[in-house]
Amino acid sequence: MANTASAKQRIRNSARKAQFNRLHRSRSRTAIKKTRLAIALRDLEQAKVELAKAISYLDRAAGKGVIHKNNAARRKSRLMKLYNKAVAAAAAKKS
Repeated sequence: MANTASAKQRIRNSARKAQFNRLHRSRSRTAIKKTRLAIALRDLEQAKVELAKAISYLDRAAGKGVIHKNNAARRKSRLMKLYNKAVAAAAAKKS
């Protein structure tokens, strides 16, 4: 247990920051999962919508310092690669 006033304040601050970080991390993870699910179900219209949300949430989390900017860039890149591969496969199937 913290003894000094400053130590108690740090506990309060870190708890508040942890809650903030958890919110943004959770939002981005959920958006990524929804995007991957839509791609797996070959629902490309829904995947496009979810992809835009995921990119937005990842950028927001990186901007706020919740995740590193390179981490966000890597995740966005992987999602885009997966989406583009699914679009290409759908186009090849139509031809």
